[in-house]
Amino acid sequence: WTAAAGARAAGIRLALCSGRPAFGATRELALRLDPKGWHCFQIGASVVQPDRGRTHSTPLPAGAVDALVARGRARGRLLELYTDDDYAFEGPPARARQHAALLGLPFRPRPFAALAGVIVRGQWLVGHAETEGVLAEPYPGLELSLSFSPAMPETRFINITAAGVDKGSAVRAIAAEYGLPLARVMFVGDSGNDASALAIVGWPVAMANAEPEARAPARVTVGHVDDGGVAEALRLAEHAGN
Repeated sequence: WTAAAGARAAGIRLALCSGRPAFGATRELALRLDPKGWHCFQIGASVVQPDRGRTHSTPLPAGAVDALVARGRARGRLLELYTDDDYAFEGPPARARQHAALLGLPFRPRPFAALAGVIVRGQWLVGHAETEGVLAEPYPGLELSLSFSPAMPETRFINITAAGVDKGSAVRAIAAEYGLPLARVMFVGDSGNDASALAIVGWPVAMANAEPEARAPARVTVGHVDDGGVAEALRLAEHAGN
């Protein structure tokens, strides 16, 4: 946080770019990182300026939600559906309970019909052995991306957004809001779903713990997430800005 304060003092805008939703613990982190800034949530499906309630959210296409719900119920698979400010799930509860704790939210089982607002993202939570089969299923008009969490090492998160929506599209939107060319943007990532953003910025930075897809487009590698790698990247941003 000291490094983040230093970057802000140097005139650098900071944006959280997460697969997690724009509420719960993730929202609090975004507001602490840059309380008046734009942030990317939901793998780019929600691009939000929380303090003003502004958003560049992209809904899932018509019919896609019904198809996902039917598939999840038929296969007994855990599916989460998200709006900008809420989510619900159906399926086996063990992973759902773990994930709620990870998001900093109460465990609150309820049907998808309880969701109000536009659905912007779906997410399968599956074991590693299931991942390949789930990815091989048809997803017309949708974009899929994988993510992981060290806090849930046995789970793969398969994120589902509208086609063309990813962290790369979110970074473009945020840079445009600030009037910045992508050459002046640094992106720091470690997950495979960070690759679309790393590939388009002038300063692509990978964490030492990054997956191969995130390492490939990186120009610089910093320390492990558990060893202050983010602070190292923030100091590098200050240096690059000068």
